[in-house]
Amino acid sequence: MKCFSILILTTLLFCNSNQEMKKHIDRPDTTEIANSKAPSDDIQNGDTLKTEIIETFVDSLKIGEKGKCKVELIKHRVYDDKFVIIKFYIKARHTTQDPETWMNTNIYSYETNAMTGFEPNISDFNNDNYNDITFISGTAARGANEVRRLFIYDNQMQELISIVNSQDYPNMLYNKELDCIDAFMVHGASTTVFAKISGDRLTTFATVQNSEYFHTINLVDENGNERELYKVKSKGVYVRHKNFKPLIEYEDEN
Repeated sequence: MKCFSILILTTLLFCNSNQEMKKHIDRPDTTEIANSKAPSDDIQNGDTLKTEIIETFVDSLKIGEKGKCKVELIKHRVYDDKFVIIKFYIKARHTTQDPETWMNTNIYSYETNAMTGFEPNISDFNNDNYNDITFISGTAARGANEVRRLFIYDNQMQELISIVNSQDYPNMLYNKELDCIDAFMVHGASTTVFAKISGDRLTTFATVQNSEYFHTINLVDENGNERELYKVKSKGVYVRHKNFKPLIEYEDEN
C-alpha cells in the first residue's frame, strides 16, 4: 500500500511540475499562508483512493533573494501515509521568459510523521545574507526534541539545498557567536551539538554533554571521533550552551 501511495504521489508531482514549467503561474505574491485546508478528493480507479491536502504554506517575500524567490510547502495524506512536498521558484530574470513568470527550479518530497503544523522559520542559517527555511518535519520519541528539515538557499545556483541530515539535529538554531548551527538533544540528560554546514550535510565539530555531575566538552574530528577537551562541574542536566571554549550558557550575560 505504501509503495502504491508513493507511486501515485510521484506521478502527481511529475505532472504538476511539468505544468509549472510550461505556463505562467497566475498567482499573486504571498507570504505565510499556513494551515489552509482543502476537502478530500476521491479518485476512482478500481479502489477509491483517499487523498487530502492537510496544510500549505507559501512565501514569496522573505525567502532567498527577497521578492524574487518563492517557496511552497504542501502536506498531503494518501491513505494513511503523509507526505510533504517542497517547491522552490525564482522569477524568470536573465531568461527569455516573462520576467514576472515563476520558474520552478527544484522540488523535494518526503514522508512525514509530524503531528503538528509546519511552523516554518525563515531566517539566515549560514550567514550569507539570504534567508533559508526550516519547518517541523517529524515527531521525535521525546517531545522536547523538535525535529525540523533545513533548506539553505544557494544564490549562485538559485535553488534550495536540502540539508539531508538536519533531522538528526533537534531544536536547531543559528549560532551567531560561532557562526554555525547548534542543536540541543534531550535524552536521559542533554547535549549541545555544534555543527557546520558542509555541502548538503551538517558536520559536528564539538559537543557539550551534560550530566548531574559534569559538563564534558568534546571535540569531534572529520571522521566523527570524539576527544575530550575538558570538563567542569555541572550547573544542571538540561543546560544549553552557545559556546564551548569558554563554556557559555545561552542565558549568560557575559
